[in-house]
Amino acid sequence: MILRQILEHLEALVACDTQNPPRLIDGDSAIFQYCEKTLGNGFRTRTWDHGDGHVSWYAVRGNPQVLFNVHLDTVPVGEGWNSDPHKLQVSNGRACGRGSCDIKGAAAALLTVAQQGGENLALLFTSDEEGGGGCCVDRFLAESDVHIFNQVIVTEPTSCKAVLGHRGFLSVTTRFHGVSGHSSEARALHDNANHQMALWAAGALQLASEKKHSELDPGTCLNIGIIEGGTKSNVIAGSAFVHWSARLKPGESNEEFMREIQACAPADSRVDWEVPFAGEPLPATGQDDGASRVFCTKDGLETGPAVDFWTEASLFSAAGLPALVLGPGDIAQAHVANEWVSISQLERACRLYAQVVKNDG
Repeated sequence: MILRQILEHLEALVACDTQNPPRLIDGDSAIFQYCEKTLGNGFRTRTWDHGDGHVSWYAVRGNPQVLFNVHLDTVPVGEGWNSDPHKLQVSNGRACGRGSCDIKGAAAALLTVAQQGGENLALLFTSDEEGGGGCCVDRFLAESDVHIFNQVIVTEPTSCKAVLGHRGFLSVTTRFHGVSGHSSEARALHDNANHQMALWAAGALQLASEKKHSELDPGTCLNIGIIEGGTKSNVIAGSAFVHWSARLKPGESNEEFMREIQACAPADSRVDWEVPFAGEPLPATGQDDGASRVFCTKDGLETGPAVDFWTEASLFSAAGLPALVLGPGDIAQAHVANEWVSISQLERACRLYAQVVKNDG
């Protein structure tokens, strides 16, 4: 009965196209209407439509102490699917469809928990986690009395283990400014923006590698994703553009790392730095995992090691709320063609969520 409910909800959620980008969604979109209809009476709901596809849907029953957070947007479908990405396929113990793992499967489990009862339950469903520059959680934290909650559970895929720490995510665009001209001029060595960028990149990669504390420690995860610069091989490049990202470990500071990496640019270079997104590690600076660890012990939740991907749990942590990550599936199954989540994981997540709601609400 419960599994049938979970899969019915997941089928309906997957059928809703919530790709981000383009994030063509608003407060009246079918996916929020479905969630509202599924909960039925007894819940107090509110929808914030911040425009441009940024929507928060909040549902509360009773006086809960725990807030469950789910993002309903997905990455773009992409190529390589063996079936319609928006039509749930269930076979061989797997439920396949875009968002099934990341993280509509968790949403389906929570909607099932809501239907099964539970006097106290709070849900925050959002639509802008996957696109960068999200504001849904930030606005919710700013406009709501969030400190009524003793714990936040963000339902990203963790194989149903409670994760109390993860890396941050820092996204930065960097533009180097040179002086264009004929490549026969000797000044090209220092006036070429591409040369300045290359020297910076070499220093940045060296900086990241030196942060390894052991052979097994990956150090700082630095990725130079986009490089653009110059016009021809015989023209001194007047500008160079780099879009890069870094993922810092819990306890490390985005601001400190930015100072270090900016110092890798040649001393006489002209550089502009822009930070489209800066998410802290979990726990956030100034916070710890003590309260969440006590919560897991009390509720019998198995804990897992810190993970390398970023989640919005750090936003709640930065606001002073104990936050952890707990959801069905594995991150390796997310953002891929033929995305899937195991049936057993969906059932386990539903049991764990129900257990938390029963114990704490």
